[in-house]
Amino acid sequence: MTIVDRALSRWRDHRKIPPSAKRKIALALQGGGSFGAFTWGVLDRLLEEADLEFDAVSGASAGAVNAVLLAAGLMDGGRQEARTRLARFWKRMGKPGSPLRFSVAGKTAGLDFLTKVMSPYQFNPLDLNPLRAALLKEVDFTRLAAASPVALIIAATRVSDGKSRLFRNAELTVEAVLASACLPQYQQAVIIGGEAYWDGGYALNPPIVPLAHESDAPRILVVQLTPMRMDNLPRSPQDIEKRLDRIAFNATLNAQIEALRIGAEAGATQKLRALRIDTIAAEDSVSGLAARSAANTDWNFLEELRDGGRKAAGDWLEAKDDPEGASMEPAR
Repeated sequence: MTIVDRALSRWRDHRKIPPSAKRKIALALQGGGSFGAFTWGVLDRLLEEADLEFDAVSGASAGAVNAVLLAAGLMDGGRQEARTRLARFWKRMGKPGSPLRFSVAGKTAGLDFLTKVMSPYQFNPLDLNPLRAALLKEVDFTRLAAASPVALIIAATRVSDGKSRLFRNAELTVEAVLASACLPQYQQAVIIGGEAYWDGGYALNPPIVPLAHESDAPRILVVQLTPMRMDNLPRSPQDIEKRLDRIAFNATLNAQIEALRIGAEAGATQKLRALRIDTIAAEDSVSGLAARSAANTDWNFLEELRDGGRKAAGDWLEAKDDPEGASMEPAR
């Protein structure tokens, strides 16, 4: 994109919309492997709304990847450029044989067996991670750290004590995003400042309480990827493991929303009492998501997720000003 193209894109984003008419929101993007294509669809639809302003974005794992792609696109060329970068990344994910399939979505059938007998320090001793190259193609992290148009809060999990580490704008590097998306069964821990980190989803998936305190937006939109509901009792070892992972990945999300609700009821700040938290859940828009795999990067599936995200975002945009809507409802 040329300098002229970037200027035109920014002009189109802001034309005829005075600052007072902007609708400011914050976004909290959950991780979830290939289910992150649903978030791509949500963001793609939201970016069509020229009067919608993103004040801050938090994310973990695939949510962190989508967050930095969004911010970098907005920084370099405006809304259309953000849409282009998100689409380009996920299309690359869906290509047959793409190494990104492993680095973002995690296990495949072969790797699943391999990890039962070997660690990533054994089967990947050189610590190769294709996600690094893919991110560096799309994001200038030095510029993003200095000039991101939105506040970013990226979560990783400290291996030493299991607590979250939040990387904000000035601290953002490609290593921080790789740490946020590091699945310990399949990738070596990411070392930053002498500290080892794993996937941010284990500690905060995504960061909501920090977002509520640091953003000036009156509304937070949570994009929830991990299914909450399961109709059948899991009986196989694989199904039990998958269910436990999903419970764990949603636990921090629900706990944070409940903490904010309790705080508001206990007479916290006016800002917190007035805050509204909405949730778009992928399982409400993508049929049978609970039975599907977040390691599935087939392009047809990614397109289905994207389209589901676009529709869900469109429905939210139509309903979001409903005065009967409840604020700070826990994710379902």
